[in-house]
Order: sequence, then C-alpha cells, then structure tokens
Amino acid sequence: MMAAAARTRRATRSDYWPSFVDVLTNLLLVFIFLLTIFALSQFLLTQEVSSRDEVLARLNNQIAELTELLALERAGQSEVTANLSTLQASLDTAQSERERLRSLLDSQSDVALNAGDRVAQLTAELDEETQVSQRALAQVELLNQQISALRRQIAALEDALGASEERDRESQTAIADLGRRLNVALAQRVQELSRYRSDFFGRLREILGDRPDIRIVGDRFVFQSEVFFGTGSDEIGDEGLTELGKLADAVVELAQEIPEDIPWVLRIDGHTDKRPITSTGGRFQSNWDLSSGRAISVVRYLIDRGIPPDRLVAAGFGEFQPIEEGDSDEALAKNRRIELKLTER
Repeated sequence: MMAAAARTRRATRSDYWPSFVDVLTNLLLVFIFLLTIFALSQFLLTQEVSSRDEVLARLNNQIAELTELLALERAGQSEVTANLSTLQASLDTAQSERERLRSLLDSQSDVALNAGDRVAQLTAELDEETQVSQRALAQVELLNQQISALRRQIAALEDALGASEERDRESQTAIADLGRRLNVALAQRVQELSRYRSDFFGRLREILGDRPDIRIVGDRFVFQSEVFFGTGSDEIGDEGLTELGKLADAVVELAQEIPEDIPWVLRIDGHTDKRPITSTGGRFQSNWDLSSGRAISVVRYLIDRGIPPDRLVAAGFGEFQPIEEGDSDEALAKNRRIELKLTER
C-alpha cells in the first residue's frame, strides 16, 4: 500500500513539474522581454538625460542581480518566488524612477521652452540695443561737429585773450604810471598838510604866547588840563574859554586856507593822571569817562565857534598814555593834559 502511495506521488509530481516549468519559462520569457524593454527604455533615457548615470548604474546592478537570481532559479521554487518578489519590487522601483525621469524630461522641455522665450526676448533686446547704438553713433557724430565748432570758438577766444592780455599789459603799465603819479600827489598832499600844520602851530605860538603850561610835543599841541578845567570836572573855566577862543579863531582862519580836497581833521585827546577819580556826585565812574568828557567839551565849544563838526575828533585815553612816568606832582601834572593834533582823516 505504501508502494502504491509512492507511485501515486511520483505520478502526481511528474505531471505537475512539466506544467510548472512551462509556466515558469513563460514567466521568465515575459520577464526577460520586460527587462529587455526596460533596458531599452533605460538606454534611451540615458541618451536623453546624461545626468542620470547613477540611476542607470543602479539599474544595471539590479539587472546583474536578476541575472544571478535567474541562474539560481533551478536551485528551488522558494528561491525563485523570492527572486520574483524582489524583481517585482525592483521593477516597481524602476517604473517609479522612469516616471520621475519622464517628469524631469517634461520639466526640461519646459525649461527649453522658457529658454526659447528668453532667446526671443534677448533677440528683441539686441535689436533694440542695435537701434540705440545707431542713435548713439548719430549723437557721437553730432557731438564731433559740436566739438569742432567749440574748437573754432576756443581758437577765437584764445585770439581775443591774447588781445586782452596785450591790453591788460598796457593797462598795468598805465596803472603803474597812475600809481606813481598818485603817490607823488599823496606826497604833495602830505607835504601841504605838513606845511599847514607848521603854519597852524606857528600861529598858535603867536596867539597863545610862551606859556609853561602850553607846549609842543612832536606833532601835537599840549595844554595842561588846569588851563581849561578844574579838578575832576569837564566844564571849561573862564581862562580856558579865553584860550580856546583864540584857538578857535586860528582854526577857523586855517580852515579857510586849506583846500577842500585835503582830508584834514583836528583831533582833541583827553588824558588824566593815574590817581582815581574824585569828582563829586558820581558823574564820572573812571578816568576814561573824565578824559573823554573833557575832549568832548572842547569839541563842542569849537563847533559853537564855527569849526565844522566833520573836521573834529574827540578821544579819551584816561591815564593809560602818560608822557612822563613817576608819582611826583610834576609828573602827574604833565600827564593831565589836552592834546591837539592836526592830522589826516
């Protein structure tokens, strides 16, 4: 009975095995056909997308593995089934990769289309630049013409400048000559003013006499303050009015003799000693105020006597320009003074 069962199994096995081999062979042929198609598609994709060498290498490795699996198929059905599953998975991966590559090709097509649009745009821009270049050339030609005209104008200006420089040299010569003549005229005016100053001082000497409290210091006529003013006062006393009247008559007479074009003025300077002010009532705060007030009082009196105001100048110096140093009564008396100076305006 066991022998019969064994024969039955052998019969069943021998009947099953050829059918299985045929199916498997067909499957392998289909698979090999698919692999051939896949390899061909991969080859075409490799030609179109050169950047996918890594994917093709991976697929070649997978084909090599499949080839090894096919060689090992005869070792057993279980291994074949496992290999079929692996191959199916690899096939799915390859299909996914193919779809991805196809999408990449589509995107590359879009890029190429965009590149075509960009080329058309650049072509239009090039045409526009060409037109701009032509306009620029026309402007350059116009500028060249303008430069030529400017050069002609510059040449004319250089000629005019040469003539102007010649005239300028002549003018400089004339100015130098005029300056020399002006210096001579000024020197003559100074000499005239010096002559009138000498005449003025000579007349004052004759009018005022030889008094010890009235003297000449350099180019100034110096009066001691006591001749005109009391201590700490800017009011002219009777004796001062008499002396100033003589002085005013001399100045009025001299003013009529001096030509109008000589710019002369009579400067009246007030000076004090260095002792602090002692005037009552607080009218003068310092020797500055007192010296200025005395000079102004003399100027006002001379104006009242007919001397033009524009020929008079009043200045106060306080105690800061002494003519003699020291604290003696004689030195202090000499420093309290009114000075008259005939000078240029």
